Amino acid sequence: MLSITSTIETALRMDVSNRTISTEAIQAEWQEIQAAKQNPALFRPLYQRYFDPIFRFVRSRCGAESVAGDICSQVFLKAMQKIKGYEFKGVPFSAWLYRIASNEIAQHYRNTKKMRVVSAEETQIEDIVEEMDFDNYGAYREVMLEVLEELKPIDLQLIEMRFFEKRPFKEISAILGLSESNAKVKTYRILERLKKKILKRKGLKV
Repeated sequence: MLSITSTIETALRMDVSNRTISTEAIQAEWQEIQAAKQNPALFRPLYQRYFDPIFRFVRSRCGAESVAGDICSQVFLKAMQKIKGYEFKGVPFSAWLYRIASNEIAQHYRNTKKMRVVSAEETQIEDIVEEMDFDNYGAYREVMLEVLEELKPIDLQLIEMRFFEKRPFKEISAILGLSESNAKVKTYRILERLKKKILKRKGLKV
């Protein structure tokens, strides 16, 4: 018989394309969380499981690896300090960690007064262009990058999570503390504003 940790590690090797996690895996992980609530030393399996994805999440938003490392340290320190107050709300524990990471990233930029980093691959930008029903990706690429850079941090996070990281709205809502319907409405309103800006800058009819 596999240990609880082994069972979780197997079950949490999710299908990245639809980011689903079994109910059994979530329930098994909840046992680890309850153990960590009683003894901070038992937080280690959670740290080991989620450090890499949280680091990638932070790294893609702050640019510098050393900065990402410092922010990650703060994320897991705060997670350990606050885990006694953690409540299961039907989504994976990782969503709570991503929410702490989002807050730490925002605090970093407030403290340094620097502009947020937008890190995206060509295919990710192309996905947004297609979502806006533009036919010629190449004709809109540069202006798309410009308008993305101008987004408010919270709006940029929604676009990054939905189109760059392919997260479902349920997960996005858990990370950002929004209802699922509100996350969806906000995302598509942002797209509408981006599209209007792009058309205006291209001298086309809005």
